[in-house]
Amino acid sequence: MKSIAYYNGKTGAPEEMTIPMLDRVCYFGDGVYDATMAAGNTIFLLDEHVDRLYHSAGLIDIQINMTKEELKAILQDMISRTDNRYSFVYFQFTRATAPRSHACPKGFSPNLWITVTPKVFRDFSQPMKLTSMEDQRYLYCNVKTLNLLPNVLAAQKAEAEGCNETVFHRGETVTECSHSNCSILLPGGILKTHPNDCHILPGITKAHMFKACEKLGIPVDETAFTLEELRQADEVIITSSSNLCSFAETFEGKPVGGKAPALLKALQQTMIQEFLDFCGLKSL
Repeated sequence: MKSIAYYNGKTGAPEEMTIPMLDRVCYFGDGVYDATMAAGNTIFLLDEHVDRLYHSAGLIDIQINMTKEELKAILQDMISRTDNRYSFVYFQFTRATAPRSHACPKGFSPNLWITVTPKVFRDFSQPMKLTSMEDQRYLYCNVKTLNLLPNVLAAQKAEAEGCNETVFHRGETVTECSHSNCSILLPGGILKTHPNDCHILPGITKAHMFKACEKLGIPVDETAFTLEELRQADEVIITSSSNLCSFAETFEGKPVGGKAPALLKALQQTMIQEFLDFCGLKSL
């Protein structure tokens, strides 16, 4: 089986699964999710992604009715049912299935959704094209919530413009991308990135990029940067669970980056090697 889905104990092909209309995801997007990559039966950084899911749930008071170990066991079982070389592992909790009311009635339990689908890594030697959009999201960006309409609109904008990602900004300040974190390499070999606060998702891959920077002796400056700093940066780096460490060559149709290729390549190779070591692989 290539793709498989799970909903509260039931499994099947994703296109054949049925969900109750009263699941609060249908009316309110009331839930949280997380996702990561897997190689064979090894789910990359599973503990950290499960921890973030439970943290997101706690921030919006979703009371998950299973332990982290129970969830990890279900995820491992799901991944073992596929024969993919690489898979995208997506999992979410919605608050409940209950009569439609903005305030959820008491006495209902969360719903667990999982999908495992084939995924091919992008060629990390190939640059990305970026566009931009004013960040009009609410101030819960640190919660990995299912309320993703602004992100959807930003992704559609990128596709319409022939780009790979959209950079969000509040005024002149860059926050993150529609489904990635955005960092820059400054002259002098300093990595600059927006601090973890309510304006961005605290990226797990970004945190592991910091570890790679430490290995390579690259200083990290967690300070918000501007659109102009991005335009003038030595390199523009995009990180996410499925993109690992990618880089941009254009922003709003104009060239960016390309000024520190050796440092960028060292950072990419360090992060790719971490993935290979974790999953017991020799090459992607």
